[in-house]
Formats: sequence, structure tokens, C-alpha cells
Amino acid sequence: MKRLVRIAFLLVALGFGAWAVAGQWEAVRAGFARLSWPALALSVVAVVAALGGGMMTWRALLADLGSPLPLRPAAKVFFVGQLGKYIPGSLWPVVAQMEMGRELGVPRPRSAAAFFLTMPVQLGSGLLVSAVTLLAAPPGSAAPYAWAFLLVPVLAVALEPRVVNAVIGFGLRRLGREPLERPLTRRGMLTALGWALLGWTAYGLHLAAILYELGPSGPSVAVFSVGAFALSWCLGIMTFVVPAGAGVREVAMVAVLAPVLDRGSAITAALCSRIVIVLGDLVCAGAAGLAARRTEDPSALATSEKTCD
Repeated sequence: MKRLVRIAFLLVALGFGAWAVAGQWEAVRAGFARLSWPALALSVVAVVAALGGGMMTWRALLADLGSPLPLRPAAKVFFVGQLGKYIPGSLWPVVAQMEMGRELGVPRPRSAAAFFLTMPVQLGSGLLVSAVTLLAAPPGSAAPYAWAFLLVPVLAVALEPRVVNAVIGFGLRRLGREPLERPLTRRGMLTALGWALLGWTAYGLHLAAILYELGPSGPSVAVFSVGAFALSWCLGIMTFVVPAGAGVREVAMVAVLAPVLDRGSAITAALCSRIVIVLGDLVCAGAAGLAARRTEDPSALATSEKTCD
């Protein structure tokens, strides 16, 4: 029965993922025609690396909360669960991760805490990266989004472990649940932030590989790409009603890219980026699922704390 539920979940997620881009397929196909195969391959590799950074961010938080997982099972839980972001509604990924994590001995509240902490960690680090790297953009190009950068100090305070632990404790009490056995530490939070920053760097390289084919070149383009992607992602993640921020992130990216690309090329870059990320999600979920089959029996996880951090 569990296997059937997972298959149904994957089919529904893939169906909504395809729907999110199918209506723009002609424009996407025309955009890909402007990209060389080496640029496309580099973009996909960079996206896979960026998604890996996201997984390691979540894994670091989960380990700090008391449930260290070996790499392969952690990758399966994270990447397969993340396919739920293509289904309308924002709770499918956390539900999937909670259920798969429970089979590996991770309490549901701990899975939920790690999931909901990953989002503000990525949002805070993304806005910080945007504020720094967009200084390489033409003057004034980031001005319309200056309000978003005001959230950086707010998120910095919100990500202080003492604040996070207090909020989690309050929420669990309100839900009538037991408190977390192990509070979040500053070291764990900094580790998660480090992985998130590496992820944004990889996402920037993914976008830079596309931009180099569409016009601008030079080292500043790579730096600008990191900020452009991070800012558009942050704006997209602030909308919870659209599958994986579909549409919102692309509109934001077109606007952010306007100073360095004409509108047609900016639209091409945004749409190609969307397809490459969908492809990266599928590659990561498939690879993680296959790799996890080679792991030991879940009962071996009782000793994993000695080998994982």
C-alpha cells in the first residue's frame, strides 16, 4: 500500500510539474534552440549541485535537531519529497518528508521542524546574497526590490537559535505535542547557512551558463547571475499558492535581467532556467531513489549517529 501511495504521489507531482511549463513549451523550445549543448549541460550540472546544497542545508538542520541521516537515505527523503512542491498547496513536500522520514526513525515533529526551518534559512541567505551580488548590476537595477532587502536583518534575528527554539517550543505546546528533545544550536544553523550559500553560488552558475549564450559575457555576469537568480527565487517563494512559485519567479527574473538583456532574451533565459530546474529535480529524485536501494536495512540507522554529522 505504501508503495502505491508513493507511486501515486510521484505521478501527481510529475503531472503538475509538466502542467506548469506545458503552456509555454513553444517559447521554451525556441529558447533552447539558442543554447549550445555544452552550455545546457553545464547549466544542468550546476542545478544538480545547487539542489544538493539545498538537501545538505536540510540535512544539517535535521542532524542538529537530533536525527542525523546517512547521505543516501537523506537524499531520497529530501529529493523525492521535494517533488511535492509542484502540487498546488505548500504542505505536500513536508507531508512526504515526514512520512518517509518516519520510516527511517525520524519523529514527525522533527521532520516538520527541519522542513520549515530550511525555507527561512534559504530565504535569508538568498536575500543576503542578492543584496551583495547585485552591486555588480547596472546602477539602479535592484532599486525596485530594495524593500525585500529590508527583510535581511529581520531574518537574521529570526534565525538566532534561541529565537527559533522558543518559536518551535511555543508551536508544539499549542499543538499539544512534546517539545523537541534537542534544541537547535548556533553551529548547526551556521552549517546550514554555509550549505545554502554554496547552493546559491551553484544556481548563479546555472543562470550564467544560459546568459553567456544570449549576449552578455565577462566575470561580472556570473556574479550578477547569482544575485539575479537568488532574488527572483526569494520573490517566488514568498507566494505559497503557486506550484513551486511557477510564473512568479519567471516574471521577477525577467525584470531583474532587464538591465543586461533585451526583453525577449530575458524571457528566454527565465523559461530555460525553469525547465532546467525541473529536469534537475527529476534527475536528483531518480538518482537518490536508485542510490537509496543500495543502503542497508533501515534498522542500521540506529547506529548511523556514530558515522554521520
